[in-house]
Amino acid sequence: MGQSIEFGSFLSAMRARLQPDPAAALTTRRVPGLRREEVARLAGVSTDYYTRLEQGRNIAPSRQVLSSVARALELNDSESAHMFALLENCGGKVSNPPSVQRVRASMRQLLEAVGEVPAVVLGRRTDVLACNRMASLLFADFPAMAREQRNYTRWIMLDPAARVLFRDWHSAASDAVATLRADIGRHPGDPAATALVGELAVNSEDFRQWWARHTVARKASGTLALRHSVVGDLALDFEHLLLPDDPDQHLRIYTAKNGSPSQDALKLLSAWAGSPENSAVSNPSKGITSP
Repeated sequence: MGQSIEFGSFLSAMRARLQPDPAAALTTRRVPGLRREEVARLAGVSTDYYTRLEQGRNIAPSRQVLSSVARALELNDSESAHMFALLENCGGKVSNPPSVQRVRASMRQLLEAVGEVPAVVLGRRTDVLACNRMASLLFADFPAMAREQRNYTRWIMLDPAARVLFRDWHSAASDAVATLRADIGRHPGDPAATALVGELAVNSEDFRQWWARHTVARKASGTLALRHSVVGDLALDFEHLLLPDDPDQHLRIYTAKNGSPSQDALKLLSAWAGSPENSAVSNPSKGITSP
């Protein structure tokens, strides 16, 4: 599918989620959301022009026009950035990022330095590029997986253990899909991303529904409620940090409040894995090295 068509599909999905005003809602509507002419009026453009945008025509709207469309569609910052990224990459403009993503040695040292709390480096397509021992114990042993399976969205969507681990799996999984959608907008020509989306669409009804909504998000922080098979319930805060030297890599660190039961649970998990009877999981592979 051409990226210009993807741009139009995104606009259409954003328009469908908007609710008409009460007076307009009384009229007969065949489709959900606002009509094209209503969005065009709010954006200050002609209906024909906005229609061509949704149809993925090869036109070049100005940033001022796109900003008006974003306001009319009530896009948030992440959605607006995604819209601009889609347009920038449409019409055959395909980015060619390096096929191999590598994590700096200093970043691996940082992962080990914060070894008492889980930490992960995510790359394009939400690939898990590196993680420390606590992340492997809490979530999954990503370093032990085949390279093509080391992907956060793939794991949370397809691994039954992930559905058990996340107490609000639907929220966590839909957030992962929204993050993947944002990456697709930045790198539309990535064949690995195309393969990943295809695999998830074939194997997950939830993914198909969420992907069709074109939801875009990349949470900078938040809280996860987990139910671990060994240490029970945890509430962990996370920070999602962009690495300035590589905009395609993000560091995610999970912490528990000082003196909380969740902090005690993390310490218990580390001690449990380090006990002789659990030696098989006490030292999961350190980090991940891309071939």
